[in-house]
Amino acid sequence: MNNVDFSFGKERVFKNGWHQDATSMSDYLDRIGSGLILLNPDPLDFDYIPEVMVGREDIQESLAGKFHSIAHPNGSANVVITGPVGSGKTLLARTFCRDIEYHLRNRRPLRSVHINCRNATTNVRVAQRIVQSLDPGHPDRGLSMGELLSSLRKLLRNNGRHLIIVLDEVDHLLRKSGNDLIYQLLRIDEDQEGSGTLSLILISQEQVLDVLENAVISRFGHTNHLPIPPYDMKGLHAIVRQRAEAALNPRSWDDELLKLIATSAAPSGDARQVIELLGAAVEHAESEGQKSISPEHVQTKARKVPQVMPEDVLDELSGHSMLVLLGICRRLRKAEFMTSKDVESIYAVVCEEYEVKPRSHTTVWKFLKHIESLNIIATRVDTVGEGRGRTTHISMPHALPVDVAARIEGRVALKLKR
Repeated sequence: MNNVDFSFGKERVFKNGWHQDATSMSDYLDRIGSGLILLNPDPLDFDYIPEVMVGREDIQESLAGKFHSIAHPNGSANVVITGPVGSGKTLLARTFCRDIEYHLRNRRPLRSVHINCRNATTNVRVAQRIVQSLDPGHPDRGLSMGELLSSLRKLLRNNGRHLIIVLDEVDHLLRKSGNDLIYQLLRIDEDQEGSGTLSLILISQEQVLDVLENAVISRFGHTNHLPIPPYDMKGLHAIVRQRAEAALNPRSWDDELLKLIATSAAPSGDARQVIELLGAAVEHAESEGQKSISPEHVQTKARKVPQVMPEDVLDELSGHSMLVLLGICRRLRKAEFMTSKDVESIYAVVCEEYEVKPRSHTTVWKFLKHIESLNIIATRVDTVGEGRGRTTHISMPHALPVDVAARIEGRVALKLKR
């Protein structure tokens, strides 16, 4: 017979007579909500919209420039935003719409609707969502495209607000349903009094101007394309710092740790990676009951990102290159970064351990550059103080130094004998 339990207050009584205090049974939940590290989970969500978008100030200015006429009663704009995953396309559009509505609140009433075309892949469905954003009680089925566009014209005219329509991942709509809806939206003001009732922002990972029909491009214009590159190291660092300040206990992290996270995502330039790595490192640290995040918490999770060090990459190193890397690993076990100036002294200690003569300064530097070329380590050049001095900081964002050290120690002796 199953071992049934009966709960009485703070105590659980099992059928075999065994008693267990309910408090002790929930000990494993104590870390949840403890506030040791995580204070607010919202900023670690990909869909979180911060008060200020960081790392894209120049792109924001370019987008604002394309909407220079929107403050005028009949002004409108059309823009295509393209860029890789994690480049900030959606956040750029969302923050712009929010900010422009507030900026022009006393001059021209604006309203925006954001539609993800991966979820609404037909012209009718997209048109329904646009209309319902202006009239939530509008029928959501049974109407033709012509009827929906007629309703949209009436709502725009009666509402008196300029509508900014954002079609995110628009390539899904174009592949399944073609250009017709976009063409009709661009012609929404024809055959009626007034103009400038609607603006369009199209977002895609792909270069959608290549698949738009000439009739659409002639109204949109090639110059209204805003390409966005991947984030650089500075932008990624700004993002992870903004999220850490908004989400975490300020005593649980430092800026060097955030630079390590940014370095991990730098090869891809993907903002989602730094947010994901920060969240994963928080989860790892809290699962251990720690009050702060350590480099190991980041490195453990960073191994799972696409730029992880291949298993056989160490075979491409010479024996002395391995000794250089072994010294680096030992220093990075407890530190986020080390300077290139420290490499030679640590390498010399390792050489003494393995009873071999260290190589020259120039040769060690060549070893270091080769190790970096294999993506085993990452380097960052920083200015020292207020002068022109510069130093190179070394990190290992894609692997655990302790694991790499163990792999080296298992093969370096054989390499040195060759």
